[in-house]
Amino acid sequence: MGRRKVKHELISNESARKVTFRKRKAGLLKKLDELATLCGVFACAIIFSSYDDQPEIWPSPAEALSVLEELERSPARKPGKYMVDQEVFLSTNISKLNQQLQKQRQKNLRLELELMMAGCKEGMDLHDLKYIKNPTESIQFLEEMIESVTSEIEHAEN
Repeated sequence: MGRRKVKHELISNESARKVTFRKRKAGLLKKLDELATLCGVFACAIIFSSYDDQPEIWPSPAEALSVLEELERSPARKPGKYMVDQEVFLSTNISKLNQQLQKQRQKNLRLELELMMAGCKEGMDLHDLKYIKNPTESIQFLEEMIESVTSEIEHAEN
């Protein structure tokens, strides 16, 4: 039987969920055993589930305890180049999103002003221009538009 793509969501059928849990747990423990054997690393697993009264500890409670003690004794590693804690990760993402937001706001402003310019060409009332939120950027945009129109006129005359 071939493999098919599995949706990663809670299995609604309780008995199917339990069967899937048992099979996947067995596969996970088998892979962990292979990893420890083939690569010579210390590994352990502690699996809590609502299907068992006690957590399952692999390979044994004593060996798992020794792995955890070894982990505690190991010196703290310096963060690698790509390692960040949650605070740094979130602040970086917030900064990037704020930059995207600022660019989008500028783009929206330019589009609004282009729309107003098109309206002015069509005879829109100039009193509507009082709703412009950022006059400095609007002036800069209008100067660019004047230059653009001037160059179009000059180009059309030649």
